Amino acid sequence: MTVDVDPTTQANYTSIASEHVHFDWTIDWAKQVISGSVTHTLTVREDGVDELVLDALALDVHKAFVETRGQGQSDNFTLGPSHPVMGAALHVPLPSGLKVGNTVKSTIHYSTTKDCMALQWLDKEQTQGKTFPYLFSQCQPIYARSLAPLQDTPSVKIVHLLRERSSTIPVLLSAIRASPPSDGPAHDGKVIGKDVVTYTYNQAMCYRVPRSRQSGAGVAEPEFVDAAYWEFGDAINNFMLKAETVLPPYRFGVYDVLVLPPSFPYGGMENACLTFLTPTLLVGDRSLVDVVVHELSHSWFGNGVTQAHSTHFWLNEGWTTWMERLILQLLHGPAERGFNYLIGYKSLKDDLELYKDRPKARTRMTRTAKSHWMGLQNRLWAGWMFLPYSITTAEWKSHYKIKALDSIDWDGWLYGEGTELPVKMQYDVTLAEQSASAPTRSVCRFPSMTGLLANARPICIVVFLERLHSYPALPATHVTLLGSLYKFSTTTNAEIRLRFYESSAAKTLAPEAAKWVTGEDGTGVVKGRMKDVSKVDRDLARLIEKDLGLA
Repeated sequence: MTVDVDPTTQANYTSIASEHVHFDWTIDWAKQVISGSVTHTLTVREDGVDELVLDALALDVHKAFVETRGQGQSDNFTLGPSHPVMGAALHVPLPSGLKVGNTVKSTIHYSTTKDCMALQWLDKEQTQGKTFPYLFSQCQPIYARSLAPLQDTPSVKIVHLLRERSSTIPVLLSAIRASPPSDGPAHDGKVIGKDVVTYTYNQAMCYRVPRSRQSGAGVAEPEFVDAAYWEFGDAINNFMLKAETVLPPYRFGVYDVLVLPPSFPYGGMENACLTFLTPTLLVGDRSLVDVVVHELSHSWFGNGVTQAHSTHFWLNEGWTTWMERLILQLLHGPAERGFNYLIGYKSLKDDLELYKDRPKARTRMTRTAKSHWMGLQNRLWAGWMFLPYSITTAEWKSHYKIKALDSIDWDGWLYGEGTELPVKMQYDVTLAEQSASAPTRSVCRFPSMTGLLANARPICIVVFLERLHSYPALPATHVTLLGSLYKFSTTTNAEIRLRFYESSAAKTLAPEAAKWVTGEDGTGVVKGRMKDVSKVDRDLARLIEKDLGLA
């Protein structure tokens, strides 16, 4: 039987695999370096394995040693040539005679470098409060290897412990804090920026029901913290309760959200125990809190059941998006779920068109197409039994043993081409029809219909504006008035604001859009989210090229 090995790692995880990883770190804020050690507790999977191979990218490795059966082994390692994408392979010799099931410990002392792709160091001027520096990590898809020598593949699931020594700034990790107490004063009551505190965290991926589960509101810079608690507090608890009515119990002990500084480039990131969020979700009316539903769903699909490697990435995003929309149905009704599928399908077709011209562009195809497939299969069968494993598409498919699924065109869904799905999906179109007809009515009676969108959900307004873009261009004066009537030009909802700035009056609105992105619109909040910045910057660049006669 051929093993489906992760093509993005050089680690020999099929021969020997990490079970527990202990990080012992010191953060040097002045040099912007993390130094210390990582200790792997490994289980032998293949008789006679004679070396441990780890992924290492842009790391300074100082020494490495192996301990087995209580015996220490001298420092000995080799760092191979650096691959332009995967980095270098760190080879650590192992004692001879190892058998399947044996346990081995290996400790590597190292430090990160300025080329670490997993870490984003922010000077205090780059934060909202401009008082202290800030550091956050982004290890997906294969950047964890630049943070520590690891078997950097989702095929290996680990329990980890982190001890961060000598920190003068609070440390928050996607794990459960062991010390100082998480319910105690910030920074253990010491002076932030001056006094040293040692932080210890445990991430026990305990695939059993914990004694208690906490879902928190929001953690953020002081300038955002009150807004984060107000925006997400009740919503997160409600999301968790709804999710557990259709899913196995949440198994990571705690669930919190961290609102990062404005330079965080994503809408959200599903780190276990601690979802990262963009501050553009702090709207003030809770109209964007549903974004958390997607990240929460990753607790089961992605963090619970995991793709074996990125060739099977659709397993993470397809199942998560399907579950996200099921939870939205529980929260808001079937029309909301159907509406999100229709919006997703439009995004899928748009991305396929984009992909033709820009094959390396970041798109939502994997997430969207396979979520429709999940919707189809759920109507036929709604079970999964893979917790807590990393699985491949073949393993997932082989689990389906019931006759009702024999009619599925597996090849069409897995390998099909074109912009049409193999099956014509039927969804509740109530909200879609209302939103689609609104532009026609507004254009016919504009500008007298001031109440047209007064009580519409934000998602409907987004579709309204996207639909309006498909009509012949309105005069800039009309678009400006539209923005004033419906407050599109002043709304704190970034999704609405972005669609408004993409209108036919983009050239007229470009200076206003630029102020919005840079925080010079009176809010003082820079829009660092990749989607907002790239769209506005791209439109501005086109306008500048045209003005300079370059386009």
